[in-house]
Amino acid sequence: MAMVEKTDTEVIIGGKVFTLSGYESEEYLQKVALYINNMIADYNKMDAFKRAPLDQQNVLIQLNIADDYFKAKKQIEVLEEQVKEKEKELYDIKHELIAAQIKLENTEKNVKSLEENLSDDSKKIIQMETELKNLKRR
Repeated sequence: MAMVEKTDTEVIIGGKVFTLSGYESEEYLQKVALYINNMIADYNKMDAFKRAPLDQQNVLIQLNIADDYFKAKKQIEVLEEQVKEKEKELYDIKHELIAAQIKLENTEKNVKSLEENLSDDSKKIIQMETELKNLKRR
């Protein structure tokens, strides 16, 4: 099994250069930095945010990131529950299908049996009609 190499990538966040290290790709680390920069840019459009002390600005951004995280986590939980429900529905449908196939096979056997009986009965009727005609001729 190949070991994943650690990636060191320089990114710019809030106008400052940082070196991010991790086992993710450089593209992923740049995407994380872009996410944070977009959030900073959105907040910088608000005058109240720009006037707030830097530590308060950072806390607001951290709260927003945490909020996004918990909302995404909740959405994952909802989706996982939906997947479980769909898997159960699929399981139930498969069992209904199997039961329907068994019923169909039994019905086909019954139809075949009834057709054989009908054929036998038709042969008997022809035989009896022939015997009846022969009796009438005598």
